[in-house]
Amino acid sequence: MEKSKIALITGGSRGLGKNMALSIAKKGLDIVFTFNNNQEKANEVVSEIERLGQKAIAIQLDVSNMKTFPSFFDKVKTSIKTEFGAEKIDYIINNAGIGAHSSFTETAENQLDSMYNIHFKGAYLLTQNALQMMNDGGGIVNISTGLTRFAIGGFSAYAAMKGAIETLTLYQAKELGARKIRVNTIAPGAIETDFGGGVVRDNEQMNSFIASNTALGRVGLPDDIGSVVAFLCTDDAKWVNAQRIEISGGQMI
Repeated sequence: MEKSKIALITGGSRGLGKNMALSIAKKGLDIVFTFNNNQEKANEVVSEIERLGQKAIAIQLDVSNMKTFPSFFDKVKTSIKTEFGAEKIDYIINNAGIGAHSSFTETAENQLDSMYNIHFKGAYLLTQNALQMMNDGGGIVNISTGLTRFAIGGFSAYAAMKGAIETLTLYQAKELGARKIRVNTIAPGAIETDFGGGVVRDNEQMNSFIASNTALGRVGLPDDIGSVVAFLCTDDAKWVNAQRIEISGGQMI
């Protein structure tokens, strides 16, 4: 029997990352995912994936602490050998992140540094470290945002880092093409999660504003996103490369 392919997802214990993990598992892949501090939630996701018939491992990681990346990948290597009988992973999804809602003039240096470390530098160096244990012919999925295409006040630092990720995606696709590793960006529109303190989910005014500016007439849900990421982690997407795929229901068009 052929072994399942393996996807590594950062920030997989809740929100969009959890939905990505479950959606990818439904495609028959085994999952390694990271969580920042909530072991209990991570264990629940492991159980959900196992109920789907796939294997899962949760490993703690703070993506802004780059010094831990080598030891993190040592853990990944040991864990997949023990639990999956595998040597390498096939896909990496750079999902971990936090929101920062502050006007350009009020954004503090420490907020800017946090956005840079988590959303750009962390994702850049984590992927660099991951390449040594990735199979050729797999893929990388970077997560951006609809806010790189349209501007809603208060997200300048966050959106600027995501703009950098979109550019990085093109260079990764170009340079990793020799290994047949595909690299794409998905750009969610506004989604109802606890991201950014639940600003989209819990702020009725914000929710209504977004719904009224979206062609399909509602705010996005986590379930709208995971299935697209899962598609990119299959051979059905073998010719999709260096693309920015916006998943926003037609927001701000």
